[in-house]
Amino acid sequence: MRIIQANDYEHMSELAANYLIDKVQTNPAIVLGLATGGTPLGTYKRLIKDYEQNGTSYKKVTTYNLDEYVGFSPENPNSYHAFMYDNLFEKIDIPPTNIHLPSGTALDLVEECKGYEERIEEAGGIDVQLLGMGSNGHIGFNEPGTSFQATTHIVELAQSTREANARFFDDIKEVPYQAITMGIATIMKSKEILLLVSGESKNDAMKKLMEGEVDESFPASVLNKHSHVTIIADKEALSGVNVR
Repeated sequence: MRIIQANDYEHMSELAANYLIDKVQTNPAIVLGLATGGTPLGTYKRLIKDYEQNGTSYKKVTTYNLDEYVGFSPENPNSYHAFMYDNLFEKIDIPPTNIHLPSGTALDLVEECKGYEERIEEAGGIDVQLLGMGSNGHIGFNEPGTSFQATTHIVELAQSTREANARFFDDIKEVPYQAITMGIATIMKSKEILLLVSGESKNDAMKKLMEGEVDESFPASVLNKHSHVTIIADKEALSGVNVR
């Protein structure tokens, strides 16, 4: 597990974007696992800026997103489909056929989970998985207590996760209670993992990740068992953390 310390959120985003740009330029047909939420937004802005200024191409890149809200169609402005198109996909040259997110409106959600898992495997697996981490240690929408053996599945969102995501909605009552998410086992199959952590609110989570036990009560702790994890975290998130 390699840790890169950034000065602040903007610096973290710059380092993360440079990391991903280098991967895309080295392997133009790379398979990327992508995340939503506030943490990767700065990274996506820099990917777009690089595309506009330097022409890094995504025509051969394939993407698989971590999750989607149950009951939200791609047209829903609060869906993760909409988030990704608004904040990245519409502004680079990636073909829509290369973009994959779980369907939150599938008639059979269990089959959708199974099919999503199969599509990732058919693509040869994920080369680099981008992750954020919740204050309770969730990765994707894998909440505390999720089995490390779980593949793509339907999850009940913890209240703390709903509260954290409420800033993207007009009212917390609009935040869904369920989501489809890549499972922890799915994430761990990725060849590389890039974890972004920013802010004082994630300080306790970073301490648990670096110093605590590997346990299903703190999902991100499983990353200690992966052979190729890079963490880019800012000073606030790393404050007081024993970085090994």
